[in-house]
Amino acid sequence: MTLEVIDIGALATIQDSGRIGWRKFGVPTSGAMDSFAYRAANALVGNSSRAAALEIGLGDMTFRARRDCVIAVAGEGYQLSVYIWDFPLWSSYYVRAGWTIRLTKLDSGMWTYLALAGGVQTQGRLGSASTNLRAHFGGLDGRQLQVGDVIHAGAPSRALSDLAARTLPESARPIYTDNPTLDAIPGPQKNYFTKESAATFMSQPYTISATSDRMGYRIEGAALTRRNNSELISEGMTMGAIQVPASGQPIVMMADSPTTGGYPKFGAVASADLPLLAQCTPGRSKIRFRETTVAKAQKKYRELMAGLNEVINSD
Repeated sequence: MTLEVIDIGALATIQDSGRIGWRKFGVPTSGAMDSFAYRAANALVGNSSRAAALEIGLGDMTFRARRDCVIAVAGEGYQLSVYIWDFPLWSSYYVRAGWTIRLTKLDSGMWTYLALAGGVQTQGRLGSASTNLRAHFGGLDGRQLQVGDVIHAGAPSRALSDLAARTLPESARPIYTDNPTLDAIPGPQKNYFTKESAATFMSQPYTISATSDRMGYRIEGAALTRRNNSELISEGMTMGAIQVPASGQPIVMMADSPTTGGYPKFGAVASADLPLLAQCTPGRSKIRFRETTVAKAQKKYRELMAGLNEVINSD
């Protein structure tokens, strides 16, 4: 037993890198909304890149350590306090038994990840610890955390003293902002929309709808107008796909995206920019899209991950 939840006003679940290989059976991947921050938190405490961690959003949360441990918190929109001290995110800290860990929600940003050295231990489902709240499985009985829950950690990869006081430099992190410009790759169904509305989509700001959730971020703004109203056979979808329902108001699929969809997809948000989108605030953040190519998107993702891997490999 490592951490006990003693106060919670947040949406907190156990997540890992997702449920891989089950989409063909209709099972969403799930996993962390901000995959970069999740991986960084795990790396800072010496965990594997697939280790389970806590995803916390929307409100405050307090834990009490039941034994000495090392934690790392990465993400956006939170202030971290351990015992009587405030600490910056994106670093690892030694926490003594009995100390409290408080995460206080700030105005901007959405999700933060608390990783424990040794990884959060829970019974997996279909090869993953990720919680799917709609399907009620994974994590802790398929539900969000609540007061009284006890979080168990596995064996750390090395001595706790060797895992504390490690930091991911700011230069290696995504540049989070409340109003990001996101690279988007047009897809083959772009031609379902008029040239005028497609050009508008790439030039006008959109607001993240307050109705957004882990399944999809709805965006509100100039509607995409279809010029081809023929029906589509449902086909596979993944995180980042920009699906356009009959209203013309796009939805960007997120971690709990359904596995198939029958509405046309304008394209997809580049993987390197999905963390920026995940950290936008529903009901307030405004985003813009910028057309890119597959090759440029792949290069951008490799560069983003290279900074993180450089820190991991420097140990």
